Amino acid sequence: MATLKERIDSDLKDSMRKRTELKTSVLRMLKSAIMYKEVEPGGQPLDDTGVMNVISTMVKQRRDSVEQYTVAARPELAEKELNEIAILQEYLPQQLSASELSAEVGKLIVEAGAKSAKDLGSVMKLATLRLKGRAEGKAISDEVKGQLSKL
Repeated sequence: MATLKERIDSDLKDSMRKRTELKTSVLRMLKSAIMYKEVEPGGQPLDDTGVMNVISTMVKQRRDSVEQYTVAARPELAEKELNEIAILQEYLPQQLSASELSAEVGKLIVEAGAKSAKDLGSVMKLATLRLKGRAEGKAISDEVKGQLSKL
């Protein structure tokens, strides 16, 4: 089975052949971000988990941009960012739905033995380990806080 980096390289070549500008542009940016991460001091070749972390960071940056463009009444730029997010998410595991996230967080709260909102740190530690890449950090945090506030 091909690594995530190999899949990105292959998809980049395909999108260049098909002349799909947006996908080519996004994959070039992604490849550049991966290479930058590998050559920074103390960097080493990234495995699939490292590549997913880079992709997650890029998705988060684009979500922040969408918010800013929406506030600034620039829907065309917000739409471009949303299209980039869709392309990047093809390389991440399937995202959890709100109900799946709620159920997973409920299990983690029981597993951590959390009794109140003071146990947020221990639950978040477990949640970020188990749900990384399958749900956005902010969504995880909001769900954990919401469920702990009800205890």
